[in-house]
Amino acid sequence: MAKKGNRIQVILECTEHKASGKPGTSRYISTKNKKNTPDRLELNKFNPILKKMTLHKEIK
Repeated sequence: MAKKGNRIQVILECTEHKASGKPGTSRYISTKNKKNTPDRLELNKFNPILKKMTLHKEIK
């Protein structure tokens, strides 16, 4: 039986990677509770291409 709840999967994409001009993308998949966090999620995650921690924002 499927779980009932407010948790949804979201995709986080690096904001600095687009501006750098390097090929590829840095994306992560995470979950959030849409009832507690209705706005877009922003987390600091490691970007392996830039080799540093960068801000990743939720994309639709």
